[in-house]
Amino acid sequence: MRIDVLTLFPEVMQPYVTASILGRAQAVGAVEIHTHQLRDYTRDPHRKVDDRPFGGGPGMVLSCQPVCDAVEAIEAMDNRKALRVLFTPQGPRFTQATAGRFASCERLFFICGHYEGYDERIIDLLQPEEVSLGDFIMTGGEIAALAVIDSVVRLLPGALGNAEATDNESFQNGRLEYPQYTRPREFRGRSVPDVLLNGNHADIEAWRRSQSEQRTQQRRPDLLDQNNYAAQRIA
Repeated sequence: MRIDVLTLFPEVMQPYVTASILGRAQAVGAVEIHTHQLRDYTRDPHRKVDDRPFGGGPGMVLSCQPVCDAVEAIEAMDNRKALRVLFTPQGPRFTQATAGRFASCERLFFICGHYEGYDERIIDLLQPEEVSLGDFIMTGGEIAALAVIDSVVRLLPGALGNAEATDNESFQNGRLEYPQYTRPREFRGRSVPDVLLNGNHADIEAWRRSQSEQRTQQRRPDLLDQNNYAAQRIA
């Protein structure tokens, strides 16, 4: 997979995408991640990429020319077709299902906004998929891009040391993950559940399923409602 990120702050992203699992995934060839400075594509002599909004109002708006020219020029660097993704609080919320869908793409192109927002014609012309991390506002799309890149890349073959590591994670099967324990067996009066120590894999699996259901019911019952609704629609 190839990932391109268009941003005003590539220096913010580089330390993260070259470290830990993302760095290892690039080293083994599972993904290549390229960051691009938006100002490199503006025709303005002062390297401006924004302007005041028509009709008045606070803040500055990203201009059409640098964004559209940048996307077209960067996409021409590789013949793989890119899924364009634009980060905006007005988009649908990003989920684990979205991460799985993105992981099946051969190329992703993330557009990070800043300031007050985008000239609407950028969306009209580029037709990106709009994505939001949640119902809150940030100063730019860089943190959102890093979060999405992290969640997508770890699903790619070869990115994690253990291919089964993502099978039972929270949200992967519409449930929260069961509790996990490691050494020591006892700590400050709290012990590891006996079932995890008896060596009976069937019992352990049953306990984990039960715990996953209970935890989802207690903490995120909305996930169960969503799954029931989806099952009813399929039926």
